[in-house]
Amino acid sequence: MRSRFDIISVIGVLISFGAILGGQFLEGGHIGSLVQVTAFIIVMGGTFGACMLQFTMPVFLQGIKLLKWIIFTPFISLEDVIDQVISWGQTARRGGLLSLEPILSEMDDAFMKKGLQLLVDGAEPEKLREAMEVEMDAYEEHYRMAAKVWESAGGYSPTIGILGAVMGLIHVMENLSDPSKLGGGIAVAFVATIYGVGAANLFFLPIANKLKSIIGKEMVKRQMVVEGLVSIANGENPRLIETKLRGYIA
Repeated sequence: MRSRFDIISVIGVLISFGAILGGQFLEGGHIGSLVQVTAFIIVMGGTFGACMLQFTMPVFLQGIKLLKWIIFTPFISLEDVIDQVISWGQTARRGGLLSLEPILSEMDDAFMKKGLQLLVDGAEPEKLREAMEVEMDAYEEHYRMAAKVWESAGGYSPTIGILGAVMGLIHVMENLSDPSKLGGGIAVAFVATIYGVGAANLFFLPIANKLKSIIGKEMVKRQMVVEGLVSIANGENPRLIETKLRGYIA
């Protein structure tokens, strides 16, 4: 799958960090006061531990692997899909379905290649649709479950942040007789909350939603491919097929 560098994701991360650190600086605070290793370990360790408990290892690892899509987003051009399907339709109209066979060796997309192979093999239109929709459903379930890893992290991290805050306050209460230890405990308490809420709303949930958006666009692409292949199998006019496919991106 081709990908492209998604500059808006990088800008979003920089703006998020810049706004928080800049606000801290403008209020006269020290940026270093937001750096608490203990709070970070509590929030991140607790969040990802909970996610690992919720999901199976393959799903969890797939979720981590999909993180690269945020910066290097899969390139999905629905216009290119329309052009390709119309080209198939015109070729089949001139030379029959078997004339599409040479195209198979040039294709990189496994889903499109499988559908075109079924078409060349003379599969009935509805059988072709059924076979491709089964694969589409499996794809969607697999990748949406992986995206839910980040959605779940966004749900757990604020609560883990509160847990870290309570732990910090417990530390404070245990050392009321020693004022020198109070500052560290209070800092962990508040910074843990910042880490939990900030990570959820600035990173985990946006990552989950962006992944779901990419998966959704891929599903639209696959629906268009299936609709185009079925239309070609039914012998429909390429212009009619184009009109039908453009309805997906109107």
